Amino acid sequence: MGQMLTILGLESSCDDTAAAVVRQADGAAPEILSSIVLGQTALHAPFGGVVPEIAARAHAEKIDLAVEQALAEAGVDLHDLDAIAVTAGPGLIGGVLAGVMCAKGLSAATGLPLIGVNHLAGHALTPRLTDGLEFPYLMLLASGGHCQFLRVDGVEDFTRLGGTIDDAPGEAFDKTAKLLALPQPGGPAVEREAEAGDPARFAFPRPLMDRPGCDMSFSGLKTALLRARDAILPEKGGITVQDRADLCASFQAAVRDVLARKARRAIAAAPEGLTALAVAGGVAANRSIRDALEQVAAEAGLPFVAPPLRLCTDNAAMIAWAGLERFRLGHADDMTLAARPRWPLDSQSPALVGSGKKGAKG
Repeated sequence: MGQMLTILGLESSCDDTAAAVVRQADGAAPEILSSIVLGQTALHAPFGGVVPEIAARAHAEKIDLAVEQALAEAGVDLHDLDAIAVTAGPGLIGGVLAGVMCAKGLSAATGLPLIGVNHLAGHALTPRLTDGLEFPYLMLLASGGHCQFLRVDGVEDFTRLGGTIDDAPGEAFDKTAKLLALPQPGGPAVEREAEAGDPARFAFPRPLMDRPGCDMSFSGLKTALLRARDAILPEKGGITVQDRADLCASFQAAVRDVLARKARRAIAAAPEGLTALAVAGGVAANRSIRDALEQVAAEAGLPFVAPPLRLCTDNAAMIAWAGLERFRLGHADDMTLAARPRWPLDSQSPALVGSGKKGAKG
């Protein structure tokens, strides 16, 4: 069967403190033995978004508890592990630093190898954890702080075909929720409202559709929603429940259409031989967006792969898996491993413009 590897993963790049244990025998399907996510939604709710300083403090207070729970749930202790993987970036630097320092401490105390993982690689490699997807495949990574199309040719071989030049879609969902007095996180709240709305009532723009390539923009879409909301206010002295539902439905439809159209272009731009169109990140949990992307994949004759919803948002199982994949290739880090606020997967492509509120663009 080959070598059995058991990896502890740590994730603390934004507002979820997570630890997980993943195990795989060489040539066998991987197993998620445990996956613990300690959220911070209640801490940030009064502020309408993630406050980096509060997030960093909460990570420092909870990361060891998450590790303890992950080991207990997996039925292993530190001596049963082969390595420790940790998100080393990109993300909110205080949170990333909390995870890296915890991982370094565990590595120093146990002598276990330390593996730094790019948070984006964790998302991008998740389809290999859940579905055993073979290289190369096209990945749409869409979350609160990132949005890009990647051709994934290997564990450390990523080519960016396009990305957002301003707000990531998850950030735009969060801002839309705030404008409409909906709770955070905004993605699920907007999706719930949209179920009862008319997606054709408001003619929101589909930015960059008239330009070639796979780059995207969502900042203007958010501004269009603000103006539509403000146009209703003088007439009614506020917005009705139906107004809000229609605004959400129209906004969601615009994001969906942009991602679907750009996905078609990304498939056309990627060299032949793709095994699938895959999607990951928090925005991948949106059912309307998933359905549209699945249709795009079907049109191209490609399988559509989306991880379970619990693995769409930030989690440590994806970090443990990405660390395991790197470790099998013989890669490991030492105590000079640094926490990085920015860390592009494709170092050959020009940097994307801007930085989202949930983390630096990769």
